[in-house]
Amino acid sequence: MIVVSEPLLDGRELEYVREAVETGWISSEGRFIAEFERRWADYCGTAHGVAVSSGTAALQLAMRALDLEPGSEVILPSCTIISCAVAIIEAGCVPVLVDSDPETWCLDPDQVAAKITPRTRAIMPVHLFGHPCDMAPLWDLAERHGLHIVEDAAEAHGAEYRGRRCGGLGTLGCFSFYANKIVTTGEGGMVVTDDPALADRLRSLRNLCFRRDRRFLHSELGVNARLTNLQAAIGLAQVERIGDHIARKRRIAAQYGARLAGLPLALPVERPWARSVYWMYGIVLDDEVPFDAAECALRLRALGVDSRPFFLGMHEQPALLERGLFREERYPVAERLARRALYLPSGLTLSDAELELAADAVRRVLA
Repeated sequence: MIVVSEPLLDGRELEYVREAVETGWISSEGRFIAEFERRWADYCGTAHGVAVSSGTAALQLAMRALDLEPGSEVILPSCTIISCAVAIIEAGCVPVLVDSDPETWCLDPDQVAAKITPRTRAIMPVHLFGHPCDMAPLWDLAERHGLHIVEDAAEAHGAEYRGRRCGGLGTLGCFSFYANKIVTTGEGGMVVTDDPALADRLRSLRNLCFRRDRRFLHSELGVNARLTNLQAAIGLAQVERIGDHIARKRRIAAQYGARLAGLPLALPVERPWARSVYWMYGIVLDDEVPFDAAECALRLRALGVDSRPFFLGMHEQPALLERGLFREERYPVAERLARRALYLPSGLTLSDAELELAADAVRRVLA
């Protein structure tokens, strides 16, 4: 079976982990935590990085750190992971959905303005599959209406919008370092920001809000969302290789693009203002294909090729509908992506021979 993704750990990961183990710094203190935070913030063009236990935790703490009044509205795409909506709800806010751009698959910025109300306080763009959202219209709306921008850059490590790296384009930028990401710590995440007050608040929230004047005195309820020094050791070694990782992702995309050209599929695009990192190589079945993405995935698996579906839209999630959210709302692009789109093996360990076999399997399925 050609798997969707496996982590590439061919740098100094073992050396750094060994140092952490041999020195005894294996928990949430140690030199690798601070260095990983500094290197990632620098890479994203931001002043501060706060490492946390997951990408979900990054979104949750970012939303809490803003201290928005209960009932505040936050605009996000329907086509995203449920972590985004959960983070908004847990902060006492209301998620408000827009549809996706049919070609980039990211939030459609043209729909955001119509969703702004007097209760809107933030926009959460999600950079999907390594391609940036179009941020300029969002910057304009944020400035005019006094809104925060909380980026979900979990799938866009190193992606660039008009020469600036994703994650450093808003008030706060959130990352995941899950095993399938371009930079991985196994599990883990980070929030980056230029605001020192927000960075301090994030550090407090991730560490149970211990008071500085007295350790076991708490004036606020925080969480334990700390990253370990062991994980940060892996992350630091990964950051040292990110240029090579991105180059490999872009080569994979170019090879797929050449081998899948001419099939009844929509392939990933790269806008002139963007530099995509092609985190995963997605395809969208044309309407003429007489089966959906789920059936396509079964047929590919029978040929030894694994795949994954795109996200099911937030407006179709039972757990959210049961809360009275998004009833009777429709988002046609998100719905089409959920039914007609999947992504192919795209991991950093994917060999050229495996890619050729995967592409050939797609051709056979669509023949």
